[in-house]
Amino acid sequence: MATTKLYIKNMVCDRCKRVVAEDLSKLGYKVLQVGLGEAEIATDETSEVDMEQIRQVMSEDGFELLDDRKTQLIEKVKLAIIALVHANHEAELHVNTSDYIAEKVGLDYNYLSTLFSSYEGVTIEKYLILQRIERVKELLVYNELSLKEIAYQLGYSSVAHLSSQFKKITGLTPSHFKQVKEEKRKTLDKVKD
Repeated sequence: MATTKLYIKNMVCDRCKRVVAEDLSKLGYKVLQVGLGEAEIATDETSEVDMEQIRQVMSEDGFELLDDRKTQLIEKVKLAIIALVHANHEAELHVNTSDYIAEKVGLDYNYLSTLFSSYEGVTIEKYLILQRIERVKELLVYNELSLKEIAYQLGYSSVAHLSSQFKKITGLTPSHFKQVKEEKRKTLDKVKD
């Protein structure tokens, strides 16, 4: 029995993983593993995987099947950043971002940075900042942590640094955002838009 690895864009949460696994099972594939942005299915050596059928079903659920290697790399970078921003382990929150991404993707950071910028029109650093700000918004809406705790949890050097970056991106201070909550949060796959 052979395996086929699929790379899937916009698959950024546990619910997404569950939907993809269900879709692939409904199509008759034995799902071996589903992770953020990827799935692995068992394939019979005598039959071909119907990629068009998979692409269509994924598209109906808001996902995109990625064929191109460079696009797959960019998606891996995005998933590494999302995992880093949502990490609950202190060690992961305070790592060198370029080293973390290079290790997670398995390629040189400078290459990944150039590739990411050329395809996405935004640097990896800017994408990370935008993801962090979305996470700050989420934590502010939950109203369970102080701004100091949020700053620490997301690896900011100080509350002032977090507040400055938040205002630069949203136009609001974190406390004003918390009061009005009018700034709508974006889905993780739409952060750069």
